[in-house]
Amino acid sequence: MNTASPSIYLTQLPAAKRGWWLGFSLLVLCLQQQAAAQSDDARQRRQMVEEIASMAEVGGAVRIDSHALAVMNKVPRHEFVPVDQKPHAYENRPLPIGYGQTISQPYIVAAMTELLNLKPGHVVLEIGTGSGYQAAVLAELARAVYTIEIVAPLAQQATERLRRLGYANAHSRTGDGYFGWPEAGPFDAIMVTAAASHVPPPLLRQLKSGGRMVIPIGAPFMIQQLMLVEKDSDGTVKTRQMMAVRFVPLTGKH
Repeated sequence: MNTASPSIYLTQLPAAKRGWWLGFSLLVLCLQQQAAAQSDDARQRRQMVEEIASMAEVGGAVRIDSHALAVMNKVPRHEFVPVDQKPHAYENRPLPIGYGQTISQPYIVAAMTELLNLKPGHVVLEIGTGSGYQAAVLAELARAVYTIEIVAPLAQQATERLRRLGYANAHSRTGDGYFGWPEAGPFDAIMVTAAASHVPPPLLRQLKSGGRMVIPIGAPFMIQQLMLVEKDSDGTVKTRQMMAVRFVPLTGKH
């Protein structure tokens, strides 16, 4: 019986084979660590989704269906937060992403997504890309997403991140979201992820008849009301207050 330890056996190999064996061993170790990390991320993501479903079921202002929950269980939120926030990626709370901005609480992401009532053929406008997480969620449900971010470094990071993760139907640019993206419209749905004092008229004009918009309305850094804006086929606009929220303010020349 050969009782020699692997380390002794390794020293007996020719240098070339020894290098290959070490490289192979490191590769196996890295793959094992990666698989373990992915498994842990998936477990935490499931727990996050279960918490969202529970919140919606018990007194939630918005009932969240299985399609939105399935997407929340798919999109890797840990890819959309800074390195120092990754341990908290699947906690049901907002997280800082730099430049005074945040990635929204997962429950709010799911609720706002649900309110848009997206269909596979829809084209969506998002105002306030942030890290790109909400855009990725929307891109899973709609045909195309156009997203605008006024903070240039965040816009660039989100563009690269969305491309790296394979969201080819998410189109992003730097700009003042108040004025929308008229050349890409009109839109079936519009989501604003920053608090405004009123519904921007340019966004209303870019919303299709029969379309929906969700937007937080209220004073900066205070409790705001998440509004559902619906444009009827005859152009009539109706609004409904859905829930109390707190978002960073919508900024720009307006």
